[in-house]
Amino acid sequence: MKFITLGPSGSNHEYVTRNYLAFHGIDRKAGVELAVDFEQGARAVLDGEADFLVQCAVHPATMATVAKYLEGLYVVDTFISPSQDLAIIRRKAAARSGTLAVMAPTLDYTDASRWDRIEYVATVAEVSRGLVEGKYDAGLGFVSVANAHADVLMVEEFIGTVDDAWIVYGRTKISGGQLLAWPDSPAAAIFHEMA
Repeated sequence: MKFITLGPSGSNHEYVTRNYLAFHGIDRKAGVELAVDFEQGARAVLDGEADFLVQCAVHPATMATVAKYLEGLYVVDTFISPSQDLAIIRRKAAARSGTLAVMAPTLDYTDASRWDRIEYVATVAEVSRGLVEGKYDAGLGFVSVANAHADVLMVEEFIGTVDDAWIVYGRTKISGGQLLAWPDSPAAAIFHEMA
């Protein structure tokens, strides 16, 4: 069994996908491959090169993924997962920069008005890697990368994890034209308690 998600290696998509497989107890039986974009991932599933595609529901490409592959690529599961810890990270040797490197959907996690300029980067993993390599002086990246490179990076503002909704796509349509939901979910318990 093969799951495909957005790379590069170390991406939040890879992190969450591996946690999802471990949750289901299939992490030793299923592989994870990384795509350069969701179009490549969707094509891999449709062409039988992968079995499932995992995508964050708030990723900018989600609407296109659902719309473009309406026939053939179906939602087979959804779940909620925390991200890796995030932070505003700065290179220690850099002068206070007015530019923040950030993946667009994460910009609202901080006060963007503090920055003179925002540089948009495709993924948080790329921001993190760019900080290590000296491409960026400051960026919204993974705390784990700052910790692993504490000699050159520092956490300026800890943000923490974000709970996101995630979508798993496959080739089998499972809804049967009906609503599928978890009737004993934690949310259902809240609904019944409030009702």
